Amino acid sequence: MKIKLPYGKGFQETEISNERINGVLEASIEEYQPEDDQLTIVKKAMKNPINSKKLKELAVGKDKVVILISDHTRPVPSKYILPLMLKEIREGNPDADITLLVATGCHRGTTKEELIGKIGENIYKNEKIYIHDCDDESMLVTLDEKLPSGGNIIVNKLAAEADLLVAEGFIEPHFFAGYSGGRKSVFPGCCSRKAVMYNHNAEFIDSEYARTGNLENNPIHKDMIAAAKALGLVYIVNVVINSDKEVIHAVAGDLEKAHEAGTEWLKGKAGVDKRLADIAITSNGGYPLDQNIYQAVKSMTAAEATVKDGGVIIVSAESSDGTGGDAFYNAFVNEPDTEKLYQSFLDTPKEETIPDQWESQILCRVLLKTKAIIYISDVDDEIVKTFHMIPVKTLDEAMEKANELMGNDSSVTVIPNGISVFIK
Repeated sequence: MKIKLPYGKGFQETEISNERINGVLEASIEEYQPEDDQLTIVKKAMKNPINSKKLKELAVGKDKVVILISDHTRPVPSKYILPLMLKEIREGNPDADITLLVATGCHRGTTKEELIGKIGENIYKNEKIYIHDCDDESMLVTLDEKLPSGGNIIVNKLAAEADLLVAEGFIEPHFFAGYSGGRKSVFPGCCSRKAVMYNHNAEFIDSEYARTGNLENNPIHKDMIAAAKALGLVYIVNVVINSDKEVIHAVAGDLEKAHEAGTEWLKGKAGVDKRLADIAITSNGGYPLDQNIYQAVKSMTAAEATVKDGGVIIVSAESSDGTGGDAFYNAFVNEPDTEKLYQSFLDTPKEETIPDQWESQILCRVLLKTKAIIYISDVDDEIVKTFHMIPVKTLDEAMEKANELMGNDSSVTVIPNGISVFIK
């Protein structure tokens, strides 16, 4: 069998004998063929908002409008969404003062080139754009309401001061929030680092409910939805995309009801049955989702769910942007013992959560289950080794290493896009 995995803007390939393959786990979403083109799909969703007035009706009398838009780490096809949202808002209020607030969460700031690539040069030149900075105290305010868990809701003041707050986004399985989209435009999208760290605490991350494809009783989701409602996010346009980053489904309308409708639609197409194997091979879906090691932890959790204890995971992630965060990297530099590092996270109180602790915690969890993680990337080998992973440059080389560790007859499960599925 020829195995082909996304890698940056290209692919990694190898061949594995058929008798070794336990399964190729792909969401049925890849087989889905929508009746309409991408723009029409979004238009139809916005013409039929769920549990909400149309955006142009919501915009009437609202002078200060903020649209939360995704950053460079999210492959949201904004060119099919933003023009329609801007058009409707101005139909409702031609004089509306509109700001596009880039919901970076705790990521680095999106560059000019990345923004133009996402939203197009016309919107970039003609609209007011502000890039959220979770550490800029001058642009943050604390809301009166508290999170269900007791934490503070600290948000970007442009969003807090808006007469109308709306968001675009996309829905995919998420490795601890259950699904992306909806409320995540606010939390973590435009919140302070302190608020995000509190929400991503070790206790919540360790919860059996904080898993891919699950929202029920998920403590992280509970806090996120509460923050978005407190801030006043009243309308969303969220899309579902395939592996070619094409819109195949869209929902619009109420923050909760529209998002729920989107996750229900996706649930039947993203869930796949577990196929345990000695070796699990996956990718982070290619660019822009595989820009760094930090993001690639997401696909590792899909492999974690289907690899046998003491097995090997192979991850394809170009990681052209490096590690993805100093705190994430330094956690492993400062404590090279994985078990001690993992326990240190569990012992950390919510309010003392450190930056990127959640990603380090999950990577530790995966490492403790496996014999090895073999990481295909362009990152310097010594950096990859710091994360206790085996660095390689090709999928062929990765399979050679895996065979050395598990044997030439060891079983293999392939998950071509680890962030597009959840293992049932």
